[in-house]
Amino acid sequence: MLKGAMAVIIAGGKSSRMQEDKALLPFGAYLSLAEFQYRRLDKLFSKVYISSKENKFDFEADIIKDVYAVSSPLVALVSIFDTLEGLEEIFVLSVDAPFVDEQVIKKLYEVREATLEINFDVIVAESKYGLEPLCAIYCKSFLEKAKNALKKNEHRLMTLLNALKIKKVFIEEETKFMNLNYPKEYEAAKLIMSKK
Repeated sequence: MLKGAMAVIIAGGKSSRMQEDKALLPFGAYLSLAEFQYRRLDKLFSKVYISSKENKFDFEADIIKDVYAVSSPLVALVSIFDTLEGLEEIFVLSVDAPFVDEQVIKKLYEVREATLEINFDVIVAESKYGLEPLCAIYCKSFLEKAKNALKKNEHRLMTLLNALKIKKVFIEEETKFMNLNYPKEYEAAKLIMSKK
């Protein structure tokens, strides 16, 4: 358990490439990918939330709804900090990254603890594919620049990260960051899970 730490699962995307809401697809022993992510993070964190446009889930969870009409991960992040008053930092994970495990998360927190005096805005995982902005610890200090980006209608997280003080944490095992964007990726992930 990461004492006092909080997490948010980002599950408000349009899932246009999947052609159905990926957060609601069955996964592992659960009726939905969202519940799969929620149950495992709930064992690690003091509190877990789900970020979404609406409460579309069939299990009990605290939902943080977007405070802006448009959809984007950046909107979700700003909404999280606007909703949870006094929040200093939060771990965020995309609902479609089911293989990011306890080992990866703990590595991010170890780096966070070791670099507290440097005041990084974001501690972000990095794989061979590049930065993984939806597997990261976001600190409150990122918020002002994030809101300025939204005012300019700039929603790309990578653009924002380039303007922030970030600490990259390289994770060697690329399979941890398998994203389920397309039906074939979802089927491959289910096959991996069936062999665990």
